[in-house]
Amino acid sequence: MRKDAQHPIRRTDIHRRALLVTSAATALTLNGVSFASATGSHDTRTVRGTLPTGSPDYVYVPVEVPDGVRELHVSYRYDKPAVPPGTQGNALDIGLFDERGTDLGGRGFRGWSGGARSEFFVRADAATPGYLPGRIRPGTWHIALGPYTVAPEGLAYEITVTLRYGAPGATPRPSYPPERAAGRGRAWYRGDCHLHSVHSDGRRTPAEIAALAREAGLDFINSSEHNTHAAHAHWAEHAGDDLLILLGEEVTTRNGHVVALGTDPGTFVDWRYRARDNRFGHYAREIRRAGGLVVPAHPHATCIGCNWKFGFGEADVVEVWNGPYTPDDEVSLADWDARLEAAGRRGHWIPAMGSSDAHRDPDRIGGPQTVVLADELSRTAILAGLRAGRSYVAESSAVSLDFSAVGGRGRRAGIGERLAVDRDAPVTVRLEVSGAPGCTLRLVTDQGTLLTSDSGSVEWRTTPAYASYVRAEVRHPATVPGLPGALAAFTNPVFLGERS
Repeated sequence: MRKDAQHPIRRTDIHRRALLVTSAATALTLNGVSFASATGSHDTRTVRGTLPTGSPDYVYVPVEVPDGVRELHVSYRYDKPAVPPGTQGNALDIGLFDERGTDLGGRGFRGWSGGARSEFFVRADAATPGYLPGRIRPGTWHIALGPYTVAPEGLAYEITVTLRYGAPGATPRPSYPPERAAGRGRAWYRGDCHLHSVHSDGRRTPAEIAALAREAGLDFINSSEHNTHAAHAHWAEHAGDDLLILLGEEVTTRNGHVVALGTDPGTFVDWRYRARDNRFGHYAREIRRAGGLVVPAHPHATCIGCNWKFGFGEADVVEVWNGPYTPDDEVSLADWDARLEAAGRRGHWIPAMGSSDAHRDPDRIGGPQTVVLADELSRTAILAGLRAGRSYVAESSAVSLDFSAVGGRGRRAGIGERLAVDRDAPVTVRLEVSGAPGCTLRLVTDQGTLLTSDSGSVEWRTTPAYASYVRAEVRHPATVPGLPGALAAFTNPVFLGERS
């Protein structure tokens, strides 16, 4: 260790041999920094090191914090060398755990900003967005580093920790948005359940998001910041009789992202595991115990760590359409559709939904949006509608549709329901669409697309023996020969016939 005149510096290189010894673990603790008893107004320490390729997913830098600290401030930087085409460069995420430790699912979590910020602070009365305010208690804190990608020459970093001393302020009591809005009774409600604010890697404030949601004709939204619940206490003033605000998190693992949708206020869901660690089932159950839904997000996205590896056994709903319609959404739609027939026969199928995943301008909130049939505009009713699949997805509030199947004796089933009639009984399927000029209507079954129409409505007659389910798609004209046009809307299925 060497020191300069102002900032004691500790170097913490990880040698390749040491890495091989610890490679079975998903985390590693480095040498850290220690502060003496509080003297003066502040004290600063700097730690430097280099992470090699093959580093663990999470690396922890201990910080020994004395009594009498008013604020903890962290800044960091790391080298970003040029790399050859096709080679991953350096990307280093960062977060913070307090003296209660870094155990999975433990109480020590104090914030996460991923790669969105180069510095943050925590104190009793305030914190950087993405971090939780609270007293700086003495003990061993940990700066969490997430080497997302590492260049061949390694990832050299520098972390500067500043402690400011003095009496702590008062921690504000969190206020959360109400779980019910006025609504329209039993009706179709429009929502966007996956979006980001300044509390993770978004650029919009909660106030700006709420205003844009209202402009987009939405009735509800869901807070879904990456790996932090710090935004939960910042939404209450933006809710109203016309906008229900649900609380959640986008659990961003190295093997896929999952939206924890509509959880209890203040719920933190850990993300520090891969599929091979066999931990996802535990945290999926934690989401449900907190009253929320488990929603795999953009399961076929091509970004590093985005492709879904956990299987769908724990999913309540799956996000098939994410943001502007792209080929990976088409793959997600096909993959979801391929599971419908067998799942429908067993009676346990996974509904689909769509969300904007909006981060910043020009990302469009409500593009797409999920339209849910619910008994009222409340957290309980909206989640029940989503879980049951009583929903469709539309590119905007301009697009509306009515889709149902009718059998003998006046039996009728809507989206997400089952028309329980004999396998040879005649069934009439009806679809009416508004707000999608120039689009093609399609009826899709377990055999594929069986009917298309360029008009605003379509009627089709079938039997459960011929089609075990039917769902609707509304598509724009194709722009690439041989490929279907982008979606303007699609529905969850109506199942036909008795359950086998």
